[in-house]
Amino acid sequence: MAGIDPEQARDRLLAERSRIQGLLGENRAERLNEGPIDALAGDAGADTTTAATDLGLRDDLNYALAEVDAALDRVEAGTYGIDEVTGEPIDPARLEAEPTARRNIG
Repeated sequence: MAGIDPEQARDRLLAERSRIQGLLGENRAERLNEGPIDALAGDAGADTTTAATDLGLRDDLNYALAEVDAALDRVEAGTYGIDEVTGEPIDPARLEAEPTARRNIG
């Protein structure tokens, strides 16, 4: 596995998964506490912008969660740390900076 400790990689990815799930839960709770957009009660434009921003954040978090799950699958398959295109080991510094990396940069 390209010199990568699979247990350490799994632990780090599971911690990141938990962090992302927590952020998704916070986002969900905030939306529930805000209730529906009420154009008469406030600035409908600001409410719409906030809703769009929340949707974008949720999409980004769901994408990040899917990437973590894919990286965990690679750990289980024994392919974590291997460039998906070239088959070469991914630089450990890259994996340190981006644990879900699928490829080397450059």
